[in-house]
Amino acid sequence: MSLPHTKPRDMLEIAQDEFIMKDRIAKLLENGPMSIRELSDALGYPTNEVLVWVAGMRRYAEIEEVGRPDVDGYFKYELKEQTNESGE
Repeated sequence: MSLPHTKPRDMLEIAQDEFIMKDRIAKLLENGPMSIRELSDALGYPTNEVLVWVAGMRRYAEIEEVGRPDVDGYFKYELKEQTNESGE
């Protein structure tokens, strides 16, 4: 598969895509847990960029790691269940 970004992008360019990409990542994770590599393949972006977006989503507790890493060291991530304001 050909990636849309064949030349390396700087962190500012990657960060500017964060809000768009986190919605796309969340949509993919609605179908079940996926690794960084699987997300990268599905989105068509390099793993280093997907890692930045996933790290941001983890930081704000939108997703979480599940299980153990695969043989290549990749964890799978899933959407974190959101509780309502009463904590239920």
